[in-house]
Amino acid sequence: MTRDLTNGNPMKLILGFAVPTLFGLLFQQMYNMVDTMIVGKLLGAGALAAVGATGSINFLIIGFCVGVCGGFAIPVAQMTGAGDSGKMRRYVFNAAVLSAVFAAVMTVATGLLCRRILTAMDTPEDIFDMSYSYIFIIFMGIPVTYLYNLLAGVIRSLGDSRTPVYFLALSSVINIVLDLTLILYAGLGVAGAAIATVVSQAISGAACLVYVYFRYPVLRLSKVERRLDARLCGDLMMMGVPMGLQYSVTAIGSIVLQSAVNRLGSLYVAAVTTGSKVSQLLCCPFDAMGGAMATYCGQNAGAGKLDRLGKGVRDCSVLGFVYSLAAYGAMLIFAPSCAMWFIDSKEVQVELLVELSCRFIRANTLFYFPLALVNIVRFAIQGMGFGTLAILSGVFEMAARYVFGRWFVPALGFDAACYASPAAWIAADVFLIPACVMCIRRLRRSRGEMTRRPRSGLRRLRRSHT
Repeated sequence: MTRDLTNGNPMKLILGFAVPTLFGLLFQQMYNMVDTMIVGKLLGAGALAAVGATGSINFLIIGFCVGVCGGFAIPVAQMTGAGDSGKMRRYVFNAAVLSAVFAAVMTVATGLLCRRILTAMDTPEDIFDMSYSYIFIIFMGIPVTYLYNLLAGVIRSLGDSRTPVYFLALSSVINIVLDLTLILYAGLGVAGAAIATVVSQAISGAACLVYVYFRYPVLRLSKVERRLDARLCGDLMMMGVPMGLQYSVTAIGSIVLQSAVNRLGSLYVAAVTTGSKVSQLLCCPFDAMGGAMATYCGQNAGAGKLDRLGKGVRDCSVLGFVYSLAAYGAMLIFAPSCAMWFIDSKEVQVELLVELSCRFIRANTLFYFPLALVNIVRFAIQGMGFGTLAILSGVFEMAARYVFGRWFVPALGFDAACYASPAAWIAADVFLIPACVMCIRRLRRSRGEMTRRPRSGLRRLRRSHT
């Protein structure tokens, strides 16, 4: 039930892996989209703005969880490529223990600091209480976020990108039912939407865990393999923490930008929320390409097939360019219709809200190819074993968003907010593209030494850093 990505045409392998992952991401986006659509339609623009005002801090915390789990899965992919099943299982066990510790600490910390964070972000007073209710519940669901993302990352590292999709599909249906029930009949407002999201993801993670136990014998641990190993934990931390920090460092710039948008007023917050939700759906193919490249490069680096790395990056970039053109063309025509998914037609300023949302959407889609490269190249670098470089690329994104949020948005208004993310993507590419070339060259230079001195796949990669 696993897939070998070290043999065959890279384009076909990447497509075959990315398409099921794409469906999984689309289902995952349904969690957030359905929440937002129901909130906007049933509770109004104020509630929509309340959910949107938490977007950047949500990305800061939940993005860290997702990044850490993605990093923990890279040694699993490398050991799969190297054919070392025993060590692969030991990595899985140690990753599970570390994830439990991370989840416990983060849940307590975010719960205690949640209100202070929203205050520091200048969340408008008229939506503050709703924003707090929503994001506090989301943070209390951090353990289930770790559960699902770790299991999904491990399964994808084995080459199986389909299994997580099935459970997300089921959970998406449950999420819709719970949203309607908790908002319409229980009268819980935005808190009901948050509860639906957490419960749905918990079901997805639990179902994934049961399925893995019964259907993946290669992941069943022996008694000897169920023990903590300081060295393996160190390897996992070296991969996971930089990837998590990459998301969080990027999110710091987003928080500064969100704070600037908050000062423009609830209408502009609602417009950015609407545009961001549409963009998140459109960006799913880029995330799928990134996930495919992490596994593809991880397996090939672990197997020592370094000549396939550059070709994989180039082939995936072609896919990203074609999709970027298609997405921009579609939004030139359909942006107003997409914005109305989240906006109640009875809103007093509905025409202005739609117009602002469309400006945001089209400004973003115009620069989708730089975003495609960010995902493709960044995850390729991480799959090769150079996880710390992800933090540096995040710093470039953070700096661009900080500049826009600190100076351009206050001076130029909403239009500057529309182009802040494109500027961040371009800034990240300026660093990532040369870094990717450097990483491949380093691995190739070290290949002769690795052949003379056999080591585990992960240690070879770590030695190449120096």
